[in-house]
Amino acid sequence: MSRFEHITEYDIDLTGLGLRVGIVMSRFNQDVCEGLLSACVAELQRLGVSPELTRIATVPGALEIPLTLQTMARSGRFDALIALGAVIRGDTYHFELVANEMGAGITRVALDTGIPVANGVLTTEDDDQALARMQDKGRDCARAAVEMANLLKALK
Repeated sequence: MSRFEHITEYDIDLTGLGLRVGIVMSRFNQDVCEGLLSACVAELQRLGVSPELTRIATVPGALEIPLTLQTMARSGRFDALIALGAVIRGDTYHFELVANEMGAGITRVALDTGIPVANGVLTTEDDDQALARMQDKGRDCARAAVEMANLLKALK
């Protein structure tokens, strides 16, 4: 049902049946990343995404995520992609460099390829913040990927 008379409004569609989803996970800060991944995969399956249509690629760190996403997006084998990782502040400027470049790269992949990418790379001040957020963020990314894949299909 539309909120406005005579205006079409696209419904939120969280049906994962038949969707092909690729996940790229950084191995740096492994415990947090594995927590993100387990929550994400569980939510994808709850939404109906088949394990047979899900692919997981791991990369050394957050800066390697965008190139891997780009390669997956260009393959034509995925309806949506998910980036998972954790960039945790240290004592140097490196945190800002990694967080900013990785985030911009992930956004560029989606815009350049037209494949939705859910950004689940946590950028936190410390390990405790990352651990506290990993489950919710993993689930959120699964839902965002499915919703956006369905929305973009409906828009075409």
